Amino acid sequence: MSSAVQVHLTETPAPAHYRGSSRCYLNDAGMHVILQGDEALLLRSIQQAGRKLEQLGITEIEPVGNNWNVDRQWALSMGFTDTKSTNQVNFQAADKPQLQAITEASRWARELINLPSAEIYPEELCERVVEKLTQAAGKHISHRLVAGDALLEEGWYGIHTVGRASKRAPALLELDFNPTGDDSAAIDFALIGKGITFDTGGYSIKSNEGMVAMKCDMGGAATVAAALLLAIKNGLNKRVKLLLCCAENMIDGTAYKNGDIITYKNGVTVEIVNTDAEGRVVLADGLLRAGELGAKRIIDAATLTGAAQVAVGTEYNALFSVDEEFAEFALQAAKAEAEPLWRLPLTPWHQDNCPSAFADTANSKPVKGGGAGGASNAAGFLLRFAPEQGKGWLHFDLAGAYHGTANGLWAAGATGLGIRNIARILNTYNEA
Repeated sequence: MSSAVQVHLTETPAPAHYRGSSRCYLNDAGMHVILQGDEALLLRSIQQAGRKLEQLGITEIEPVGNNWNVDRQWALSMGFTDTKSTNQVNFQAADKPQLQAITEASRWARELINLPSAEIYPEELCERVVEKLTQAAGKHISHRLVAGDALLEEGWYGIHTVGRASKRAPALLELDFNPTGDDSAAIDFALIGKGITFDTGGYSIKSNEGMVAMKCDMGGAATVAAALLLAIKNGLNKRVKLLLCCAENMIDGTAYKNGDIITYKNGVTVEIVNTDAEGRVVLADGLLRAGELGAKRIIDAATLTGAAQVAVGTEYNALFSVDEEFAEFALQAAKAEAEPLWRLPLTPWHQDNCPSAFADTANSKPVKGGGAGGASNAAGFLLRFAPEQGKGWLHFDLAGAYHGTANGLWAAGATGLGIRNIARILNTYNEA
């Protein structure tokens, strides 16, 4: 007999002493979650029940009875997963293969993001990604890594500029998943991830409180890599290029400074007015490379702005695009995977919202948080580098990627939010 604590979905109201605020209760038969409210509220209640079980020190649970589906079991797992990802959920047999694939991808991403920066730095992150995806797809994976001063030789000035002050070399990983076996096959998707393995803020230095969690600033790289892993597990048959833009944003006598100007490969000049707005500086190189490769569709993901968190909170991710059809597809994919996603404004004129007297644009506004509309302005900066004026491009600002402390829904650390959403786009989007 299993020693796992059973979790039931029930229409039976809670005992009298639970009534008023509780949507779940625990007795000798296990945890009971009451079937009430709409599906979004129910998923939230299930996740909260998982958190309560984890906080009680329970290490193994199983959903039993009827009314369970993939989303409900995954909500339970998200709440029950501890920071070190050691707890076990015994999923129901019919959904177990799919949920195991989601679990593997999510736990891998969370492990990468939660590791201290002493253990995971730009080249180490790239190596771990290559190893994991090669294990998953074998001969269909190839890669090249451009690191250190070799970035300058290839024209990747943004990544090099941000990372040059660190003893750990900055790097651009270009990983090719090509299940077609044809080296000339079209690239259906380019996935671009911000891989800032530690962010001091540079000379626009963060406070101690603001810096303590900055090992999570490679959450975009971990998210797109894990999304590709999940999509492969789900039978992906399209060619995908994974581009990870990796650096440590550190301070020494060689660090980039406010007032410096970067000239990118496409000729765009950028004045640095905030060295803590470094994510967009490295992602610009990734977008330029995706354009060189001729990718049909481009998705980037980054823990880019605090402004996105102000706008949507930390339980949603924010979406930006000027491609209406592709953006709507992404929103529907998020809904299908029960992952909260909210679209924020982006228009061509957002490219001009960070003006500079000395360059084509600044990398931000020289005010705290980038000023009003900071998340849209950051996306507008990226739009300058997106091929085809942004057609076929999505930008995910991962406001929900990391929590510094545990709460009623999540353990402390990375969440994995966005992996299922992006994987579904890869698996289900087809050109008209």
